[in-house]
Amino acid sequence: MGKDNDKEDVDAVRRCREAAEGGDPDAQCELAVMYCDGEGVNQNSAEAIRWFHKAVEQGSTLAMSSLGHMYVTGRGVPQDYGEAARWYRDAAEQGHVGAQTYAGWMYEAGQGVSQDHIEAAFWYQKAADQGDAYAQFSLGCMFENGDGVPHDDAKAVQWYRKAAAQGDANAQFSLGCMYFKGAAGSSIRGGGQETKAFHTEFSSP
Repeated sequence: MGKDNDKEDVDAVRRCREAAEGGDPDAQCELAVMYCDGEGVNQNSAEAIRWFHKAVEQGSTLAMSSLGHMYVTGRGVPQDYGEAARWYRDAAEQGHVGAQTYAGWMYEAGQGVSQDHIEAAFWYQKAADQGDAYAQFSLGCMFENGDGVPHDDAKAVQWYRKAAAQGDANAQFSLGCMYFKGAAGSSIRGGGQETKAFHTEFSSP
């Protein structure tokens, strides 16, 4: 059984490499990930970087975002938040949802770029509109706290609810807090009514 699995891994790597060498950007990204994780090949971060760059040359936004990750973690390259932010921004501007979320985080935290909550909210909004749960939660936080956007509890609740519905635990907690303080559409305080409403909305059927 083990030998059969090993043969399947070797065949998968061979097919992926052939496609990558033939210029398929998806295969190039897949091969890069294999080198990152040591999956079917010896782990080699420098080789992963090389294949990500080949995919970038063909416009792969996944490869751009992946290079951002490599620079954040310092895998195969010196850790460089500024370079990471550049790659995330490049991918984000072309619509890559994960890169948009990371761009928002970097602007919010001031990692590799000057801290700018307005720019952070802009990128979180882009990713949130594409359904990214972390971006939805982060945008909810920004509306609740008035960071980069006007304070707006109703919009905070809207985005917390969207993220919570996808199972984001932080959003579920924040939404519960909003219910507790009466900011989620309920003016009733006391008697556990807000908590009851929250559990009714998000309890399993």
